[in-house]
Amino acid sequence: GQRELTQVESRVATPEDLDGIAVTLAGAFENDPLWGWAFPERRGMEAWWRLFAGSALRYPFTRIAGDFDAVAVWIPPDGIELTEADEAAIGPLLEAHLGPRAAEVADLVDRFEEHHPETPHFYLSLLGTRPASRGRGIGMALLAECLEDIDAAGAPAYLESSNPDNNPRYERHGFKGIGGFSRPDDGSFATTMWRDPMPAS
Repeated sequence: GQRELTQVESRVATPEDLDGIAVTLAGAFENDPLWGWAFPERRGMEAWWRLFAGSALRYPFTRIAGDFDAVAVWIPPDGIELTEADEAAIGPLLEAHLGPRAAEVADLVDRFEEHHPETPHFYLSLLGTRPASRGRGIGMALLAECLEDIDAAGAPAYLESSNPDNNPRYERHGFKGIGGFSRPDDGSFATTMWRDPMPAS
């Protein structure tokens, strides 16, 4: 494949990284069309990403670029995104932070689940760049590095693009739109994207 212009120093995340990961993801998604709507003014957003990222740390597939400049959270083909205990924590967490809007955001979460492909794949649960590190290509360089490993494993990959601005970036890395779903208020559309493994060049 083509060499990425941006080179990233990345490492596999450990449980000690959870605070930094949650802060990076909350910053990355605060103005996101889906997640910014779900958590206005970031209320509860850090706790939310801590739940998902913390659950994913059971697997050695969360990678951090630089000093939490960007984070990629992957779930392996034989994995599940949340443990049963973490799944059970979703409702109470949403209630605590969002009150009456909790049900609407829970509906959004269900839409992610409903569109998940059955074919085993690496699932890019989250990819976020902290605001101070944006615009330097770090997130996409981190993605490219992860995809090299996934290609080496001969596995496909799947993601949901919650921001249409990112779709062309993902397409450049071999993802193709396969469908999608709207926000519960029909305000924005998430695109589901699939990538078959690329043969080694």
